[in-house]
Amino acid sequence: MSAARLQAWGEQPPLFVQLLGAEVARSNMTKTGRRIGMSRTAVSLVLANRYPSPSTAGVERRVMNVLGRLDCVAMGEEISADQCQSYREKPAPTHNPQAMQHWKACQHCAFNPTCSSGGNAQEKHHARTH
Repeated sequence: MSAARLQAWGEQPPLFVQLLGAEVARSNMTKTGRRIGMSRTAVSLVLANRYPSPSTAGVERRVMNVLGRLDCVAMGEEISADQCQSYREKPAPTHNPQAMQHWKACQHCAFNPTCSSGGNAQEKHHARTH
């Protein structure tokens, strides 16, 4: 996807727009639209920041559910960006040693934007698209 196309979103497009653009670059708008359950036209309008709805929340949910998957080292499986955020923002589970290990791993994970070794740019870079 050409960077010029995403410029309509400003200097830093939202993560879902970046993921959508990357998927279009890998395949095409029609295939990407089918994959996320939207039309080619809707994909084009979103990328051009001309989507007619006052909110892109539904589009963002579709894109993140299908394209925004992360490899969770603590769980050893692929999870959504929302699941990742939920795990890392929970209070420390002092009642369960296994859950505590997972929580500690989340606090130092590269996907954690508050971790000094991670950062939001790294989370965006590591969000896998299929």
